[in-house]
Amino acid sequence: MIRIFLAVLALLGWSIAAQAQADSPATPVQALLQSQSERIVKSSRKTIAPAIEAVAQSGLPQAQDLLQLWQGKALWLRKSDGLFFLAEKQADGAYLLRDLDSGDTVGTAAKKDLKQIKPNSGIRAMIGTALVRFQLSDPDVALRIAALEAIERAPEAALLAPLRGSITEEPNPALKARKQRLERLLTMAFDPDEAARVAAIQSMSGDLGLDLRATLNPLLKTQTRIITGPVPQDLNVAQYLDLPQAEAYALLVAAGKAPAPLSPQDIRVALAQHIEGGSVGGVPLVQLDQEAARLRVYEALARAGTVPALITANDMARALEDVRIVEVYDDPSAAVTSAADAALKSIEAKLALNQGADLMLDALSLASIYFLAAIGLAITFGVMGVINMAHGEFIMMGAYTGFVVQQVVPNHTVSILLAVPLAFAVTFAAGVAMERLVIRWLYNRPLETLLATFGISIALQQLAKNIFGTQARPLTAPGWLDGAWVLNDVVSISYIRIAIFVLALIFLGVFLFIMRKTRLGLETRAVTQNRRMAASMGINPERVNMLTFGLGSGIAGIAGVAIGLFAKVTSELGSDYIVQSFMTVVVGGVGNIFGTLAGAAMIGFLQKGIEWMNPSNTLAAQTYMIIFIIIFIQFRPRGIIALKGRAAGD
Repeated sequence: MIRIFLAVLALLGWSIAAQAQADSPATPVQALLQSQSERIVKSSRKTIAPAIEAVAQSGLPQAQDLLQLWQGKALWLRKSDGLFFLAEKQADGAYLLRDLDSGDTVGTAAKKDLKQIKPNSGIRAMIGTALVRFQLSDPDVALRIAALEAIERAPEAALLAPLRGSITEEPNPALKARKQRLERLLTMAFDPDEAARVAAIQSMSGDLGLDLRATLNPLLKTQTRIITGPVPQDLNVAQYLDLPQAEAYALLVAAGKAPAPLSPQDIRVALAQHIEGGSVGGVPLVQLDQEAARLRVYEALARAGTVPALITANDMARALEDVRIVEVYDDPSAAVTSAADAALKSIEAKLALNQGADLMLDALSLASIYFLAAIGLAITFGVMGVINMAHGEFIMMGAYTGFVVQQVVPNHTVSILLAVPLAFAVTFAAGVAMERLVIRWLYNRPLETLLATFGISIALQQLAKNIFGTQARPLTAPGWLDGAWVLNDVVSISYIRIAIFVLALIFLGVFLFIMRKTRLGLETRAVTQNRRMAASMGINPERVNMLTFGLGSGIAGIAGVAIGLFAKVTSELGSDYIVQSFMTVVVGGVGNIFGTLAGAAMIGFLQKGIEWMNPSNTLAAQTYMIIFIIIFIQFRPRGIIALKGRAAGD
């Protein structure tokens, strides 16, 4: 009896302890997970959102860590009691279980007794969105930036409040400004306060950011609505549509509010179904070869009630009598859509001005490139009257010189500084050699000079292919020329193009100094004005021709280094600029450096303007430009700035 009594007492004590354990409150994290256990275990993207939101909004200090564990597939369920743990696999294959609240070890379990919670990619993305609200205030700046990028990719109304809350405590000024801008955009889209949305739109009106336009455009999205009777006052109507009768009736048919009119093919099919003894409605088939005849027979069948009645114009008019077709904004707030529309119109006006400024910068950049390519030709062609078809190959030689220097000197800044004078020296020597060996024997024989220099250009191209191959070679700009000068989301220009523009101005100044302040310039101008008179004054025209040709070729080499920084360095590089170079010199005025500058500006702006009007076809733009220049030369054959003096008569 004593033993039985003791056993009963032990059983009673165990029951009381078990009941006390069952009645005791669960830990906060475990209680939260148990309340969402069914959704978490099912792990369906359609039903998981409330569970994720419950964790994110719980206010528990462990909420962020719990979401990260869940997202990282580190959350496990013990099958026996449905409790959640953090599990770690041990060497013996068993899993060590840790409490989610304290992190303490609470036991071990075999894998068969556990279920790993494995959210799919869609659920992980949803958890990532929920984590954003914690990461916005994370001490790690990289996590805060990642959170902002996540909001920018997938903005949601639920993220507006945490974003606002993180702005005040943000220590990074640039990141704080970015948060403030994003807060304005989310306010426009999601804030329930109409006045706040309107104020946010008006505060950024005229901003050219793509993100602003991407936020405003959905606010003005509309859908076509068919309304019978008076238009409800709560509709935010964009406009009333006055459509042709047939088009308006088609909308009624599409909405299921009117029967569809029969097509000629429908009438043929209906008649075919009522053929009896070679006739339809008593009319022989041979008489139904015309549309009007088929229509009369069909109307007779319709009156007899054997086929559906035709939909006439009067029927359509009656169906549309009390119908209003309107475009309705998806956003119900008229104040918001009105502010968004006004802001977009302001942006469009400012956008047009900035696009014009961007076009001008592009044209100025292209003009500076053409000027660099043509300035050497302006010297040789203007002073010597030599049509040098190999001028483009001197540009190519300069670009390849820069490439070779970069192979020897890896520092890009130093290599470019070395490549400029070296390219000048190489092409200067090549120009002098060409003048001494070929050009000097062909003066005053323009056709022979053209053919000879054209042959030299082909030979130089083939030589470049034999040495460097046919693949494009890189000519890398220094790091400080990377990127672009960005004024806003519309207007920008690369630093390389700015450098080329500055280089063109430097060469303009150097050329003017040489021509006006040096003996070579004086002799060159004398030979240009009157060769015979210059020779009688003791000037050696042949020496002047040699140095002039070398100078023009050397400048072409420097232009090649500049052009090679943004263009592909190939054996055909020069041929891409030879035509534009000749046009620049001829249009500007032969023998005048300011004429060359004016010609480069005219051709650069003209080409960019034509490309703007026809952006899909660059080749067509160049064709139109050449046609315009041919017409221009007919009216001003001496160019924009004609040469003065005796040479003008020559």
